[in-house]
Amino acid sequence: MSTDARPPAMVVTRRTVLKAAGAGLGLYFVTSAGGRPFAIEAAADDSASLLDPLSVPKYLTPLLVPPVMPRAGTAVLRGGKNADVYEVSVRQVVQQVLPAPLPATTVWAYGPTAAAARKAVLLHHSPSLTIEADWRRPVRVRWVNELTDDAGGYLPHLLPVDPTLHWANPPGGATGRDGRPTFTEVPGPYLGPVPLTTHVHGAVGVGDESDGYPEAWYLPAAVDVPADHATHGTWYEFFRAKAAARFGLEWSPGSATFQYPNDHRASTLWFHDHTLGMTRVNVYAGPAGFYLVRGGPEGDDAVLDARTATRAVLPGPAPRATDPRPRPYREIPLAIQDRTFTADGALFYPDTRAYFDGTVGPYVPEGDVPPIWNPEFFGNAIMVNGHTWPYLDVEQRRYRLRLLNGCNSRFLILDFSAIPGADVWQIGTEGGFLAAPVHVSGTLGGHLLLAPAERADLVVDLTGVPAGSWVLRNLGPDEPFGGGEPDEDFDVADPDTTGQILQLRVVAATSPDTTTPPQFLVLPAVAPLVPTVARRVALVEEMSTAPELAEDPPPVAAMLGTVDAAGHWSTAAWSEAVTEAPAVGTTELWEIYNTTADAHPIHVHDVHFQVVERGPVVIDEEAQTVLPAGGTRQPEPNERGWKDTVIAYPGEVTRIRMRFGQPGQFVWHCHIVEHEDNEMMRPMRVGPPQPGEPVAGHTGG
Repeated sequence: MSTDARPPAMVVTRRTVLKAAGAGLGLYFVTSAGGRPFAIEAAADDSASLLDPLSVPKYLTPLLVPPVMPRAGTAVLRGGKNADVYEVSVRQVVQQVLPAPLPATTVWAYGPTAAAARKAVLLHHSPSLTIEADWRRPVRVRWVNELTDDAGGYLPHLLPVDPTLHWANPPGGATGRDGRPTFTEVPGPYLGPVPLTTHVHGAVGVGDESDGYPEAWYLPAAVDVPADHATHGTWYEFFRAKAAARFGLEWSPGSATFQYPNDHRASTLWFHDHTLGMTRVNVYAGPAGFYLVRGGPEGDDAVLDARTATRAVLPGPAPRATDPRPRPYREIPLAIQDRTFTADGALFYPDTRAYFDGTVGPYVPEGDVPPIWNPEFFGNAIMVNGHTWPYLDVEQRRYRLRLLNGCNSRFLILDFSAIPGADVWQIGTEGGFLAAPVHVSGTLGGHLLLAPAERADLVVDLTGVPAGSWVLRNLGPDEPFGGGEPDEDFDVADPDTTGQILQLRVVAATSPDTTTPPQFLVLPAVAPLVPTVARRVALVEEMSTAPELAEDPPPVAAMLGTVDAAGHWSTAAWSEAVTEAPAVGTTELWEIYNTTADAHPIHVHDVHFQVVERGPVVIDEEAQTVLPAGGTRQPEPNERGWKDTVIAYPGEVTRIRMRFGQPGQFVWHCHIVEHEDNEMMRPMRVGPPQPGEPVAGHTGG
């Protein structure tokens, strides 16, 4: 490990990150009164219709373990290979998210519309049923936008959509879609038909036509779509033709059919909406689900028991498509999300920027402050697998938990040390198994940090936990995260609400546990990548330039950019020419310079990468320069595998290396989805421009 030349008190680590100086998205969010986020105070003071989270009973609802998504059939591909076929739609449904007898909640949910098996579960739920994929067996999914009512008319959004951003913009028609419209007065939220497109987050080797490109959205095939609205995004027809030529697929109105090769490592993926400028509200409305790839030379069968050099036994079973009914599972996916509800059980999301920091203008078009967009949002209640504060019946034995932080903006710090006797080991991250098990209860002090979109594959040994009920707690903040220690560098989550995740009800084991103790697991090796090209990119926040706000300008966007050899950064909007254009087959070292006051989870599409190191930087905001300050630190033990999302801390450069194998048009972005929706996402082109690409501005070099 390299060393930092600064005095010990100034060393920057994942657990004690030096706070960046100056104003930032995070600093603006925190009020001067006790460091509590303005959003929570505003909800209490100005939104009497909100449901008090303290009034929601906890641990009345059993945890739902998502069943397996039923296949609609199989297909023989060109060349004779078989593929699993799915028909999956997004519908508006009513779900008992809060415990009964509190009101049910209207949500959007993925679910199967067809199944080959007669007794298959056809359920739309948030989160959805899990797609189980086998290594190197392709999966083909027809994703359908069914956000329509019983009469076939379109359903408006459940949540407020800010039309002043650079967004899908269906009312713009063929010439104005996927743009930033102009207004003569401050507009209200968009109320028209809702565009969708699905991204399988973490899938590698997927063609760009199947990646869920933000400008490849499509409206539902509703009977009343206004004639002047675009029914699909700018890239939809280009990708439709490409899917037809490549796979012989036909896309019908209101849908797209994607194909996934599944030839990367066994891993925990998830799928969610990725529509331009609307991801935050579309995902918050509910549509998301797990996608698990199993098998192959780096799958479960490749894990050995160090004591015998034979195949290890991991905790199970997991849900299977052949299960006639739910049974006790010992491999369980857990999607953790935060939400706020109104008193009648509806989802709440702000309809004004004033909710975030009190900024009441000048709003677009009188100024540059988006009237509805909030730089971050933190719900005041926690959901796990679609229910607020559920419980899980477990025995004194080992379990495998596949965790997803599905929150919009919230960083989680799960506190397993609060469960007496629990012994927790992390064996995998987004891209599959780590190089070696990491002792969360030892090396990491019982705390597991998860940024939005990060996943963790855990073995949780409850053998030594006393019988009784124990709560998994969260020590992450109720505000933007900048690193540091709970209670030292930031206030932890409200211990009575967002500081609680899930209750474990522990009883004696009913049979011997024959699984391999995690400390004896030998995981598949992780071969290091050797980069040939270095690329410098920047994370920057854009502040208001309105004269009225000059003394204390609020943030109006989050940006990505490039850094030249002299350290000068420049930003680029979504619509500008491509600046990240790696060649096919190259391995690049990306240096991600964070000039903001927030930590950002950075996600790169269609690759898994390796975290190399981090180091402090010197930032000159006036000169717009950022330079390494000397010294580096190695990635954390539980980052030493394959990842698709990495935390870039404030005041640091984060270095990752990745190989680009699939040509096409993809994106990279911050996975705080409020940031992603307002310019903190950029197109990324792998290989040369494609003939007939629809957007000239996205074909630069």
